[in-house]
Amino acid sequence: MTINEECTVVEDRIDPDRWPDVARVPRSPIRGAAAGRLFAAALRKVPVTVEFADGPGGAPSHAGAPAARMLIRNPQALYRRLGSTGLIGFGEAFMAQDWTTDDLVGVLTPLAERMAELVPAPLQRLRPLVLPGHPADERNSIDNTRSNIARHYDLSNDLFAAFLDETLSYSSAYFGSDDAAAEATWSDLAPAQRAKIDRLLDLAAVGPGTRLLEIGTGWGELCVRAAERGAQVRSLTLSSRQRELARARVAAAGLGDRVQIDLLDYRLADGEYDAVVSVEMLEAVGREFWPEYFQTVERVLAPGGRAAIQVITMPHARMLASAGTYTWVHKYIFPGGQLPSIEAIREVVGERTGLQVTDELAMGRHYARTLRLWRERFEGRTEQIDGLGFDAVFRRMWTFYLAYSEAGFGAGYLDVYQLRLDKP
Repeated sequence: MTINEECTVVEDRIDPDRWPDVARVPRSPIRGAAAGRLFAAALRKVPVTVEFADGPGGAPSHAGAPAARMLIRNPQALYRRLGSTGLIGFGEAFMAQDWTTDDLVGVLTPLAERMAELVPAPLQRLRPLVLPGHPADERNSIDNTRSNIARHYDLSNDLFAAFLDETLSYSSAYFGSDDAAAEATWSDLAPAQRAKIDRLLDLAAVGPGTRLLEIGTGWGELCVRAAERGAQVRSLTLSSRQRELARARVAAAGLGDRVQIDLLDYRLADGEYDAVVSVEMLEAVGREFWPEYFQTVERVLAPGGRAAIQVITMPHARMLASAGTYTWVHKYIFPGGQLPSIEAIREVVGERTGLQVTDELAMGRHYARTLRLWRERFEGRTEQIDGLGFDAVFRRMWTFYLAYSEAGFGAGYLDVYQLRLDKP
């Protein structure tokens, strides 16, 4: 669908009970007017063409030859949302179709590249005073974490199966090189997911007889591959639906005697293990609990044991600047999460544990391609996703989430690391 065709689409009815803040436009004309001026100034810094459904006017576009166009269908609604809730409102405006585009990643990538400079520094310091804060019930305490996890991972196993490859791996694949990642197609994704898992298992020296603790089960692919190596695996998850399917996959592989999957918070793990592996789980822990996470890894590792951790990171300066900020991703996708920087991880590990970081691999380009393949698959499965009971607003929300994430990795604003940590 072209951007002009999108302009003529009949509006979907937005269920106000399901999507209250998408259905409702804030009544904040003063904030909206101020946000409109800031938005216009920000767009002068990025290579995006802005068009208005009702003709010219409003925010000017960047001078030059932009690669993507943004169609603003309801500028006053967009500006009022921005003025009331910042980037939360920007995402909600897309969900409400106040703005649209035929190249969402193309619009979001230059914004991600210039994230630190789009809003003047004095106004950035006012963020905590004018924008919403984190809800208290999303703090990642033992009491809250399971509900935070359930809001995302318990949506529907069939939903995730609709856009993930056969391994059901919901984390960055590893294609071997950045060049290979850039050229990867859907048929390359499952082998690259297995390569990612195998590299982590190799980092942790998992083999016959290894006692392995996995923190964050996913849908069980790592359990299966570790057990096939001869390891004895205990895996922890807080998602009941993931646990159910992971157990079924383990049983189907004939490995039930080597794998135990428990519905348990990582902080309550007991026992001693030769290896710990955790894939993109640290992001859901919350900043105040990072020390406890790594201390738990240290506590359960036997002397001489290894941990292999895959984790999404953001630049350290932006991590500090955005600390405490409640974002669109928190509200709609991952409640309670916080991306660390690689510097913060090194600091926590070095100052709060006796673990040693002995290997690092950055592979952000691999995640950009992984996300592109997921997004293309998701966008091509509209009928299947609708059949699961998800509405058009949900689909726009997830399209925005996948594109937003792809843009972050493509711009280098986000990265993903595989780390090896040794216990002396």
